[in-house]
Amino acid sequence: MGVALLKIKLMPTSPEVNLEEIKEKAKKVVEECQGRNCRFEEEPIAFGLKAVMVFFGIDESQELEPIEKELSKIENVNSVQVVDMRRAFG
Repeated sequence: MGVALLKIKLMPTSPEVNLEEIKEKAKKVVEECQGRNCRFEEEPIAFGLKAVMVFFGIDESQELEPIEKELSKIENVNSVQVVDMRRAFG
């Protein structure tokens, strides 16, 4: 089996939300779902609001819906969107 590389956007409920807490909880979710090499970036949206971009690798045979569902349960996360998914080679 190959490895899929994912980029998922987590939108917080407001600009005042602690993004570090969201990152910690998201990393835990990703690791519980057998995700590897989890890293984060913050993407400015508008008016001080920043999205948390989650990057990680996962076995391509694994379904994404359970991961998305768990990420959407994180407190102060308004929406979850898979932005990019591709197969890793090498």
